[in-house]
Amino acid sequence: MSGDHQSLALLLFSAFVAVTLGITTWVSRHRHGSAEEFYTGGRLFSPMENGFAIAGDYMSAASFLGISGLIALFGYDGMLYSVGFLVAWLVVLLLVAELVRNCGRFTLADVVAARMRERPVRIAAGTSSVAVSVLYLVAQMVGAGSLVALLLGGTSEAARAWTVIGVGALMIVYVTLGGMRATTWIQIVKAVLLMAGTLVLTVLVLLRFHGDFDALLTTAAERSGHGKEFLAPGLAYGGGWTARFDFMSLGLALVLGTAGLPHILSRFYTVPTARAARRSVVWAIGLIGGFYLMTIVLGFGAAALVGTDEVRASSAAGNTAVPLLALDLGGGAGSTGGTVLFAVVAAVAFATILAVVAGITLASSASVAHDLYASLKRPGRGRKPRGEVAVARLAAAGIGAVAIALGLLARDLNVAFLVGLAFAVAASANLPVLLYSLFWRNFTTRGAVWSVYGGLVPAVLLVVFSPVVSGSPEAIFPGADFQVFPLQNPGLVSIPLGFLAGWLGTVLSRERADEARHAESEVRSLTGAGAV
Repeated sequence: MSGDHQSLALLLFSAFVAVTLGITTWVSRHRHGSAEEFYTGGRLFSPMENGFAIAGDYMSAASFLGISGLIALFGYDGMLYSVGFLVAWLVVLLLVAELVRNCGRFTLADVVAARMRERPVRIAAGTSSVAVSVLYLVAQMVGAGSLVALLLGGTSEAARAWTVIGVGALMIVYVTLGGMRATTWIQIVKAVLLMAGTLVLTVLVLLRFHGDFDALLTTAAERSGHGKEFLAPGLAYGGGWTARFDFMSLGLALVLGTAGLPHILSRFYTVPTARAARRSVVWAIGLIGGFYLMTIVLGFGAAALVGTDEVRASSAAGNTAVPLLALDLGGGAGSTGGTVLFAVVAAVAFATILAVVAGITLASSASVAHDLYASLKRPGRGRKPRGEVAVARLAAAGIGAVAIALGLLARDLNVAFLVGLAFAVAASANLPVLLYSLFWRNFTTRGAVWSVYGGLVPAVLLVVFSPVVSGSPEAIFPGADFQVFPLQNPGLVSIPLGFLAGWLGTVLSRERADEARHAESEVRSLTGAGAV
């Protein structure tokens, strides 16, 4: 890419960083230092503000870069991510949003611990939340590296690595200084920028084809090299039974995973009431639905205008399809319009990554401090909210360091694919224990612990022994081969195991479920009586 691309993109990105750091600094001067302020922003956000923030949290690099890239490479099969990510919100709206807001205080573990023995449940749920968050963070780091590789012509691995480190450092600053209030406003700014940028690109693609969507699809199929197969199921997931099971596994993980994502669940605590939480989700669904419809246009637009081969040549995983599309729509390489549009898209993508990693880091550091630290420290010393906040800030730095290291390892994988793995772990470990706690009267502490570990451990192990890590040219370690599990996404096996483990743990437990605490929890979840 030309020096103009680099200079303008870096200038726009620097402007976003300056604005968000300004927000963070301003918030840090006005904070009270309490746990409630750090974790939930004082529960002062309106449903519309929180809806925009939820959308900002959810519309990640996987959505903007990864999904469009997968559609550009695989056509119809790539759209599964768009559909799955959107349909998942119906599960959140109908089953989770209001009940979680009423039952919890800061984290997923609060909901489960309301009717169980706290210590084992908090340790299990906290461990699971950190694992999901780190996987999700890795995807954002990979997206940042891909963007910089494109911006600098793909010649500097060192620059790519330093970008990942820089993104990690910035997210630590956002979380440690500003907490939830700063993170929320960063999400809102980013959501507006992303929706505006995506809308402009979508309109330009449709104008190029005079509003004829059929012509767009036909041209995309012709330039894909696959003809009509590009517009039919089976290009990515049609190569035998293994691929078909992978397709089902991925779909299951995407639809069920959102309701178990820690950084999404934590957003329900930033509004004053359960009704506001539900209205937040309605706002989020409207924004997210419009966005995913536009990613479909962008994916097929990249295939039609840039060409599948050129997208694959730039990034084997397709992560650079949207920036390349922007360059073409603006007039091509070397043109002023192309330079400006490319720079804007690159800056928006960077903003997306920064905002999302801040939200995920905050949620995971809250789990470390509020669940793990508070449970593992010596009994009798009591909880000190200010001490908890200090631990959360330290945890943000540690989690950031782990995410940076893993992001450098997984730099050649598609970001939407990586997020699919995070969704599978969330659906396997967090969703079963959450649903059992909310809806099963006889659920016990042993059932809760077994449910979390019964989903988490198999999900992680199956990923480690899958083609994602070894045994294929696209794996993290292409030179090694310890692959045992044939599927790339573990959800089809690990999600049922999480539910089964929770049921087994409960029926084999000697303790009886606390009827009184269940009744209290049920009334609170349905009515909001006694909610924080």
